[in-house]
Amino acid sequence: MDRIDLFRIFLRVVDSGSFSRAADTLNMPRSSVSTAIQALESRVGARLLSRTTRTVSTTADGRAFYDVCLRLVADVEEAEGLFRRDKATPRGVLRVDMPGRIGRLIVAPALPDFLERYPEIDIELGVTDRPVNLVEDGIDCVLRIGPLQDSGLIARKVGELALINVASPVYLARYGMPGTPQDLPNHLAIGYASAFSGRVEEWEWQEGGQLHTCAMASRVTVNSAEALIACCLAGLGLIQVPAYDVQHHLKTGELVEVLPAWRGEPMPMTLLYQHRRHFSHRLQVFADWLCALLEPCLHDAGEGRSA
Repeated sequence: MDRIDLFRIFLRVVDSGSFSRAADTLNMPRSSVSTAIQALESRVGARLLSRTTRTVSTTADGRAFYDVCLRLVADVEEAEGLFRRDKATPRGVLRVDMPGRIGRLIVAPALPDFLERYPEIDIELGVTDRPVNLVEDGIDCVLRIGPLQDSGLIARKVGELALINVASPVYLARYGMPGTPQDLPNHLAIGYASAFSGRVEEWEWQEGGQLHTCAMASRVTVNSAEALIACCLAGLGLIQVPAYDVQHHLKTGELVEVLPAWRGEPMPMTLLYQHRRHFSHRLQVFADWLCALLEPCLHDAGEGRSA
């Protein structure tokens, strides 16, 4: 029995939680399944499963090994089908990571469409604004917004997100409407500490073809987009935010655009993935689908109100 067959048997035992059920689904004797797991544990030099008379569960090593096996088997199955007639049907598990609000507001609601188009692909969706290590965390691709660090990863540019300046009517009633950037010293901003650098970002605007920045007074600093918008809705200060992110609040009047002629520089949106995943069929179709899904977000909010 080759290594990949051992991996497949291990995955089936973990998924079914039973040697007997795994044997039934694999159409194998239970003794053969047990022998295969023993051979696999001997080969890797670690105990992968904890066995009782009623249940089978993974050890700590087994849980880590399961994730690796899942990706390896998916890659092998894709390679085996590379030149078959049905190669147009990608398959396997795809692990992706992206900012929380994009994942929650845009991608998750659209996933049924993707899964219906590609019934052989399973998605593991991570939503976080924190940096992740694609290699160490076993992630196939990550969507990131903002300037990129030199990571050696393959980068596919999705586009640029328009930034707008917004505030709540409650804030504006108390502090007034800023007319030009020269009024900013008389206002409060909600500080945003970058998840990558930890540095509080300065307020910025484009004027006369040049980018200008200034440090804003702030009484509240946050480290997530969710908290940034929530604090703005509560009237705690001005924020700069991607236009797509506050479209609903602009339409309802919960937020209004301020300083529309002095917006910040658009933020690049990029899909990153490892070199070894470059020709993965399932990754390619997901990347194409995701870019098409996000394309409307690259435009201005349009229907929002300004005051």
